Amino acid sequence: MRRVVITAAAAVAVVTTTALAVPASALPGRPQEQGAAKEYVVLYKDGASLDQARAAVKAAGGTIVRENTDVGVATVKSSNARFAALAAEQGALDGAAANRVIGRAPKTPSAPMGANVEKWAGVVGVTKVAKPGKGEEPLAGIQWDMKQIHATAGGSYKAEPGDRRVLVGVLDTGIDGDHPDIKPNFNAKLSRNFTVDIPADANGVEVDGPCEAEPDKSCNDPADVDENEHGTHVASTIASPRNGLGMAGVAPNVSLVNLRVGQDSGYFFLQPTVDGLTYAAKNGIDVVNMSYYIDPWLWNCAANPADSPEDQAEQRTIIKATQRALDFAHAHGVTLIAAAGNELVDYTKTNTDATSPDFASEPGEQPYERTVPADCISMPSEGKHVIPISATGISTRKSFYSSYGNGYIAVAAPGGDKVDTPDGKPDDARGIWAAYPESIARERGELNPDGTPNTTRVIRDCKGRTCAYYQSIQGTSMASPHAVGVAALIISKYGRPDRRNGGLTLSPKVVESVLRGTATPKACPKPGTVTYEWFRLEDGEWVKSTSTQTCEGTKTRNGFFGNGIIDALRAVSK
Repeated sequence: MRRVVITAAAAVAVVTTTALAVPASALPGRPQEQGAAKEYVVLYKDGASLDQARAAVKAAGGTIVRENTDVGVATVKSSNARFAALAAEQGALDGAAANRVIGRAPKTPSAPMGANVEKWAGVVGVTKVAKPGKGEEPLAGIQWDMKQIHATAGGSYKAEPGDRRVLVGVLDTGIDGDHPDIKPNFNAKLSRNFTVDIPADANGVEVDGPCEAEPDKSCNDPADVDENEHGTHVASTIASPRNGLGMAGVAPNVSLVNLRVGQDSGYFFLQPTVDGLTYAAKNGIDVVNMSYYIDPWLWNCAANPADSPEDQAEQRTIIKATQRALDFAHAHGVTLIAAAGNELVDYTKTNTDATSPDFASEPGEQPYERTVPADCISMPSEGKHVIPISATGISTRKSFYSSYGNGYIAVAAPGGDKVDTPDGKPDDARGIWAAYPESIARERGELNPDGTPNTTRVIRDCKGRTCAYYQSIQGTSMASPHAVGVAALIISKYGRPDRRNGGLTLSPKVVESVLRGTATPKACPKPGTVTYEWFRLEDGEWVKSTSTQTCEGTKTRNGFFGNGIIDALRAVSK
């Protein structure tokens, strides 16, 4: 799946994140065969002993920085430019993938959100919020998404609001643990950050920025902050509490665990994902949300002629290492849910990828256009045991940006569609509203001196002297957490005591069966081929964009909606 925030009314936006294992401080130059020090993710061969694998890494010219012995993956540092090729020749290793360059960022201009994240402020937005009904949160009137899946005061909140013993892991860019509408459900004790900030890529382009710019001058952020916004929005959709402030999530009583695997800039890399999934498996996490794809490849191909042999080997390593981690988590009772992607394409067909590799691990490396056969896979959304979620708009149509595919999509959920309007012009009211870190809103100049928002994309609610901020965005990244919230309710309702940690547990197969089986079937549109039309404002003029997409399958299982649109109330009533 792709970067998970989509916002524009024109194309797709993606959110990604990356995880690293070594401080990004400068290392002394030690030329060794051509090249500065780099990090690699190395996959140990199945059946090889740890001693054999470690010796093989050393023989290839690498130094182990960190090991994940549960799935046989290591972070390795090497100054040998031929390390990946030499590692492939070692019988105890199963491949190596470049992770990142190691070095201090030059003083380059900063891209506000990073290359993969696109924000778009609508022209028409919310100005008034309907008065809440009995038992509703103050901003419930703008939560059309919760009404669509019956997560309301008279719906699933009454039947099953969730159980605090259910642990939901948010694999994302972090969670603002101090946000007033997240803090009551935030589990700081279990939360972890598996990333290290990356100052710049191999081309000198700023990524996360200099570590000196951080409040603590460190490249290691605390496990209760989100300097991107994406993870906080996701977490809020899953489990903002019913506390008389702002809005509630799908499962307002469950616990949120920050498993940060994404960079501030929105990149998501292999090692953090592997470590985050392994941690979830070993610490009783019941369900995880993965609203991203693993950089730098949108799709990973084992043997695509369009790729060099070195790039093919790297992509094979990403597939194998990610799948090992997914298998490990699934075997330990973790339900795995992911966003389907924002590329407006059918994942079961041949596509064109002009965005990969989207991160330069070698000087001069740039994305290039390649034909991608259907057997190439995006990770983690196309991994085994993963439940991919497509997005719907306020009208219940498939969102214009949402990727799809018969046999790929499991179910659909509200993800927002700001151009799901009568005239195709964007409206922030038709995005998904959820928590927004105040620090980011202030940094972007979106608040007036008195704290009130100055953009239609942001809204504030106050309870006494406590104020909280919320923003409207769209993407399959927003659809996935709705499904995760319903999965958390299913575990709350039908789970059994977990002797390992005193919580609740339920087989991921059962959770998926209930999630699919209680979804409301929705047939393909007629005709099955749809041309989406929408407008964006450029230099004061409205510019039209179009996308033609074809839905295949039956009413109960098709490429746009899978088994149907999730239903929180039905899921806990059957």
